[in-house]
Amino acid sequence: MTLRVATAQDVCVPGDVAANVVSAARHLGRAAERGARVLVLPELFLTGYDPHVWTHDEALSLDDGRLDPLREAARTHDVVVVTSAAVRRALDETTLSSIVVAPDGELTAPYDKQHLAGPEVGFFTPGDHGATIVVDGWELALGICYDGCFPEHAAAAAAAGATAYLCPAAYYVGSEHRRDVYYAARALDNGIYVVFSGLTGCCGEEEFNGGSAVYDPEGRPVGDPGRLGTDPGLVVADLDAVEIDRVRALNPVGADRRDSLGARQRLVLS
Repeated sequence: MTLRVATAQDVCVPGDVAANVVSAARHLGRAAERGARVLVLPELFLTGYDPHVWTHDEALSLDDGRLDPLREAARTHDVVVVTSAAVRRALDETTLSSIVVAPDGELTAPYDKQHLAGPEVGFFTPGDHGATIVVDGWELALGICYDGCFPEHAAAAAAAGATAYLCPAAYYVGSEHRRDVYYAARALDNGIYVVFSGLTGCCGEEEFNGGSAVYDPEGRPVGDPGRLGTDPGLVVADLDAVEIDRVRALNPVGADRRDSLGARQRLVLS
């Protein structure tokens, strides 16, 4: 069983939801032309990774009419879209969330980032649960950026049956090495695919480094054209259930993970 996925990266305009939706719909069309069933777009792509536009009033509600072109594109092309935005949850609560658009145009925000980083802390409310979406029988776990730096986050998803881990992200220029190690390691840790989508270009006062890729269960970038640099673009890859089984049989680290390592002894030698 295979599933064709795409991961895209582009520059987003802080605070300009309509413009960012146009970019998202354009990438959706290109992904559909190449046969993808799922498209992953970067962290906060719809609202912008710029603290200057993070206000409760500027956060999206799920019925925001500016999202209608993305809903329509998903219906037209029969593609699932996973991206991210600041979402207004309550009168005084805003989350940094995964936005999922189903092929029928229904829009949900099933996952809120649990591990907040840097300027996100103090503004966004961290999520309190994991989430998985199911597409054509594939269990696709959701994470956002810093979540993927914690091995237990992807491990919990894999333990619950996930065979792929979808991570919208936004990495500052200068963090390329860590970016490339974290998500390849999460794939290898668990014998799963990782679909990583990185924001690129300038957004507000910061510059982001892209690096979008699909990692196979051994942690290698796969698909066409492989891991991206900093230019806007699209990677398309086929997720293969047979490959997951092969790698897990060869390297059963996920199955061999112990629930507890017991108490720790400390021995002072000098």
